[in-house]
Amino acid sequence: MFGGYLAGEIGNSGLSANERDMSADKGAALAALADIAARAPSVPERSPQGRRKYRTVWISDVHLGTKGCNANLLIDFLDSVDSETMYLVGDIIDGWRLKKKFYWPSEHNDIVWRLLKRARRGTRIVYIPGNHDEMFRQFTGLNFGGIEIRRAAFHDTADGRRLMVLHGDEFDAVMLSHRWLAFVGDAAYHLVMGLNRWVNLTRRALDLPYWSLSKMAKHKVKNAVEFIGKYEEVVARAAGERGVDGVVCGHIHTAEHRMFEHDNRHIEYWNDGDWVEGCNALVEHADGRMEILHWPDEVARREAAHEADQPKAPPVMVEAA
Repeated sequence: MFGGYLAGEIGNSGLSANERDMSADKGAALAALADIAARAPSVPERSPQGRRKYRTVWISDVHLGTKGCNANLLIDFLDSVDSETMYLVGDIIDGWRLKKKFYWPSEHNDIVWRLLKRARRGTRIVYIPGNHDEMFRQFTGLNFGGIEIRRAAFHDTADGRRLMVLHGDEFDAVMLSHRWLAFVGDAAYHLVMGLNRWVNLTRRALDLPYWSLSKMAKHKVKNAVEFIGKYEEVVARAAGERGVDGVVCGHIHTAEHRMFEHDNRHIEYWNDGDWVEGCNALVEHADGRMEILHWPDEVARREAAHEADQPKAPPVMVEAA
């Protein structure tokens, strides 16, 4: 659906080659969204009745347009929860990969369709593009199909905390200093995700739950652990310098909640994870309490509860000869 639009040049600034005629780009993007909204999804949407209700939901790093995107798990999540506000915290569409090879299965349309429908039903949706979907940053301040596009946002929780919301690539030293290295790393990462996909196809055939090879590797490699820790510290410090109570970001595909000190103040760091490796979302309850959901675990609990509720077959009585 976005093939023609994404064929444009994606530069360091996030602007397309047609930046002097942004109205043409906007028209192409709107036409793509309208086309998706008009089509029936290939995976029918479940009834909104019985969904979990949250005040706010944050998701990021979906990477639509790649084989690594766990589209079916995200569709299940979207059909299971509702919220007053939803933040799409960057890398929703992977423009880097789509430029190399176009891949857009029907399930990826289904996700966009669900987001557009959610906006039409009254959910406030704020989209903060990341580095992989930087081509949408040129539309900051505009509204597409009820979805607001922002460079960053501030969120006030129900219990009075003020949180800065941004993708987080702004604090990635590789992205800032060695952009070419980020593209090399992206290619290597997608090789690992290819292995991850085959591992989980095998696990599914054996009726085993989803498991992330890349997530396990990231937690085992010392350099990766050190990078993540430093990244979290830098992002939290930036939030403290802005005078807010905390920050919500994505980018590094590692869902986490940590507390940091800055100028004798406690600063909350939240990362909402991703839908490639961990399949996580961050949610805010009606009272302001926040929680990271690991959706494969939620699905496993739901299926176990459903199985436990099924009536047991009566024992077969064998008459003695």
